[in-house]
Amino acid sequence: MSNDPLQGSLQFLKGVGPRRAADLQRAGLSTVEDLLYRFPTRYEDRGHFQTIASLKPGVAASVIGEVLSSGVRPTRRPRFKIFEMLLRDRTGSLRAVWFNQPFLKDVFRPHQRVILFGKLELTSHGLQMTSPQYEIVEGPEAGDGHEPADEGAGGEVEGTLHTGRIVPVYEKTGQLTTKIQRTLVHHVLQSMPEELPDPLPPAVRSRQQLIPRRDALIHVHFPDAGASIDELNAFRSPAHRRLIFEEFFLFQLGIVLRKRRADTERKGRPVVVTDDIRKAVGKVLPFKLTGDQKTVIREIVRDMERPQPMNRLLQGDVGSGKTIVALMASLVAMENGLQVAFMAPTEILAEQHFFNIRRLLESSRFRLTLLTGGTPAKKRREILAELSGGSMHMVIGTHALVQEDVAFRELGLAVIDEQHRFGVLQRATLRAKGLHPDVLVMTATPIPRTLALTAYGDLDVSVMREMPPGRQPIATVAKPESRRDDVYAHVRKEIEQGRQAYVIYPLVEESAKVDLKAATEMADHLAQDIFPDLRVALLHGRLKQDAKDRVMGAFVRGEFDILVSTTVIEVGVDVANATVMVIEHAERFGLSQLHQLRGRVGRGAHKSFCVLLYSYPITDQGKARLKALTDTADGFEIAERDLELRGPGDFFGTRQSGMPTLRVGDLLRDHVLMEEARREAVAALDDPSQADALTSLVNTSWEHRFGLVGVG
Repeated sequence: MSNDPLQGSLQFLKGVGPRRAADLQRAGLSTVEDLLYRFPTRYEDRGHFQTIASLKPGVAASVIGEVLSSGVRPTRRPRFKIFEMLLRDRTGSLRAVWFNQPFLKDVFRPHQRVILFGKLELTSHGLQMTSPQYEIVEGPEAGDGHEPADEGAGGEVEGTLHTGRIVPVYEKTGQLTTKIQRTLVHHVLQSMPEELPDPLPPAVRSRQQLIPRRDALIHVHFPDAGASIDELNAFRSPAHRRLIFEEFFLFQLGIVLRKRRADTERKGRPVVVTDDIRKAVGKVLPFKLTGDQKTVIREIVRDMERPQPMNRLLQGDVGSGKTIVALMASLVAMENGLQVAFMAPTEILAEQHFFNIRRLLESSRFRLTLLTGGTPAKKRREILAELSGGSMHMVIGTHALVQEDVAFRELGLAVIDEQHRFGVLQRATLRAKGLHPDVLVMTATPIPRTLALTAYGDLDVSVMREMPPGRQPIATVAKPESRRDDVYAHVRKEIEQGRQAYVIYPLVEESAKVDLKAATEMADHLAQDIFPDLRVALLHGRLKQDAKDRVMGAFVRGEFDILVSTTVIEVGVDVANATVMVIEHAERFGLSQLHQLRGRVGRGAHKSFCVLLYSYPITDQGKARLKALTDTADGFEIAERDLELRGPGDFFGTRQSGMPTLRVGDLLRDHVLMEEARREAVAALDDPSQADALTSLVNTSWEHRFGLVGVG
């Protein structure tokens, strides 16, 4: 498809001057394809004309008539002008006004035929439309009192663009108004060749009953008169379906190829699991595994025994015991003489993994170390020498592990914790450090199936939902700000029984834009006014790393009763004695984030509580989030609800997440089409007559098109 005319640059289009070309560039629209594969946000039916006499106030409608008079009227306010026009048809007349658009005096003149679309108001001047959409109808001059000769069937006027038809409405981008975009799209479609190359194989088009690419592009922007407005606004028209399927098919081709190429890789040596290794691994276990843990360990070890490198995603709800599973896999690798790299998203979490794993491996013969951005230079040099020499068996760390100077003698397993915090690039860099090591990616954010298929389509997925024995459910309640005293009384009761508490804030410092209590102020208030007899500490993201570690370490040791913190404690930190979490302004947090925070309590044998304090006014979405959290503790159910409330773009939070840039498809709305597209992509690549052409298409356009790391 290298000769695809849609790859042509927009700046060379007739009528696109340097200024407009710069506007397009700023909006990320450089090619014809960029412009056309951008759906209108909605459609308005402006094609059914009403007579002026039949118009109802408050209802948007289209009218067509003759300009009687027009002109600019100054007002008492300096530089504020009103352009007025009087329009009539055979049943009456109405006034149209536009504010501060004096240039319209050069647009309208008496006796023109004009279409207006807008809401009618009843004013002291009579019937009026304020700032309506307008279009001058090409055709005979008015004056005969009849409807215009160029009005088509069903009330449409042929040749109109902004009125008199089903009109696409685009989201304003920078200087590009919806009207400018509509004109540009129309111009591009007019100059489109009759024949367009089609990335979809004919057999796929036929099976899926998809309309031709050219027809889809025309009808998605300028639908026919008889099209269903509801179907269009639900993105369910045949034109929408065709273009969404095309995008998903191309995306899945790349994902399937990526997986197949990984399957052709061979690791340095597969692991072997003997009875001696099973005994050695069993000795390290401090407790009985859950059924889910056993199943997942079996899946991982089976992968490690294969000649192809493992590429597995382990989804485990908060507290389901993923670290133990990763440790079992690490032991199997180390017993086979291979090294292990364990990567965590934050220094606190890396340290916690290090201390926990070191405790469990105390009686073993393996050496492990911690490598983070905060490791002193001399110590770092020693660690690097031991890793490259092979005398260090396991390294736990942060993104410092993917830096260029970190080399291993024989890296056999890479464990990456909290995948959504890492870009796919870091994953690829870590794999490049070994000769195709096994990779185990772990996340405590359960990923809805739709997104797992998309973002991690090249990974095998294991799921752990079962909680380790002895874990008590966390009692979760939402309370308004007015119940704060009751909440503090409950915190005091728990601390008097020897427990500890968290108080979580969304911010660190006062913000002029949002009325939030700063964590620093509240820590002082709690320490001095509410709990003067208790030990209160503050932890926030602006503290230096060693200060954070000191505070967290002291809280873990029980030297503080209450930890006031921002969301820096969100992932992984274990304090078994902490049984209460109070989340301030809970309505401002995302649902999955609230669930992650809640998972910091309930880590021990005592009954735990999570209190969601909210302030008024609270949005319907804010209420829905709090209700979802009080309704269920199942992270997978919460993830599905979060996806419904926020949409896939926000679900992962950042572009660094490795989510694809989709132009027309929506992962949630169109998930059925995504699954169809995957099936068709697999079948097409299995067909020797198509595989080479499709692979070539992916190699030339996939990485640029979806904004992801390349397939090769």
